[in-house]
Formats: sequence, structure tokens, C-alpha cells
Amino acid sequence: MKVKRIVPNIDTRNISAAKLFYQDVLGLDLLMDHGWIVTYGSSDEMSVQISFASEGGSHTPTPDLSIEVDNVDICYDRMKSAGFSIEYGPVDEPWGVRRFFVRDPFCKLVNILAHT
Repeated sequence: MKVKRIVPNIDTRNISAAKLFYQDVLGLDLLMDHGWIVTYGSSDEMSVQISFASEGGSHTPTPDLSIEVDNVDICYDRMKSAGFSIEYGPVDEPWGVRRFFVRDPFCKLVNILAHT
């Protein structure tokens, strides 16, 4: 048996609020829309990972999601321009990532990162 995919599910009554953050700003594709569930993603091959943490590193709260991007600074500018609340960074961390924390439309703390 092999795990093929891990999908986080965020409970909300306002599914359409995900579009600006996950599709318009982050650039994910709309993969599925059944009205009661909308899934955004990418056809690019990605690693399957799940993390368990007591903090977010550098004495920050543990984020709900971590999303790796190819350019943290461009993503940061897009998030700020779209009006999303930046809660930490951007910062170069000693373990080799550049990152910032932002709140998505559902108040989930999202760690946006790139390996340096």
C-alpha cells in the first residue's frame, strides 16, 4: 500500500471565499467544483508530506498549512495587494527557508515558504 495524496479539508459555509486566495493569488487551478466542495490544486507532481509540530519555528504559532512557492517575495506582494493579513515575515530562517505567515479567508494561518 502506498499513500498517493493527502488533502486538507477546510470547513466553511463560504466556499467561494477560497477563490481569491488560492486561485487568484496563489495561482492554483480549479480541479473540482461540486457546489458543496471546491478543490484547487496543480497538475505538477508534488511530494506527499504531513507535519506535526509544537510551534512554527522561531517561536511562532504552528501554521495550519504550509505552501511552498518558487518566489516568496512575489507571493508576499500579491497577498499584501489582495488585502490579506500578513502575520510574520518575510524572513530568512536559519534552517534554510524564506517565509511569511498569512491568514487565508477562513482565518487559517498559512506558512508560505521557499527553500533558500
